[in-house]
Amino acid sequence: METIQLEKDIKVMCVTATSFPAGIMAAHQKMHSLTPHSTERKYFGLSRPESGNGEIIYKAAAEQLEPGEAEKLNLETIDIKKGNYVSVTLHNFMDDPSAIGATFQQMIARPDIDPQGYCVEWYLTDKDVQCMVRLQD
Repeated sequence: METIQLEKDIKVMCVTATSFPAGIMAAHQKMHSLTPHSTERKYFGLSRPESGNGEIIYKAAAEQLEPGEAEKLNLETIDIKKGNYVSVTLHNFMDDPSAIGATFQQMIARPDIDPQGYCVEWYLTDKDVQCMVRLQD
């Protein structure tokens, strides 16, 4: 694990999965159908427990490239907040997708994570994902 710094917020547009983990792939497929692939655009997965019952809410996300893009597509927006993140890059993650969850379990066990932060999957390529959790300021 390493600590990295995001220099500025990243505004993303989101499609919420109908369930976790079963709905993850469908949420990503919908996001990709709405946002044309671009090497300029960053793609993410965001998850965290919501609603007090511990249920994980998952959102497939794509960086908003122009103001108003999310509104045109009728999508929710979230800011991935700048700051320090604990980070692990997984190579060839599709060989063992469960490694993503296991990596996040190790990260969220730390006492210094931001309780309002997300578990962030940053899809660097179709083979590599950077798992990140924001640390408290």
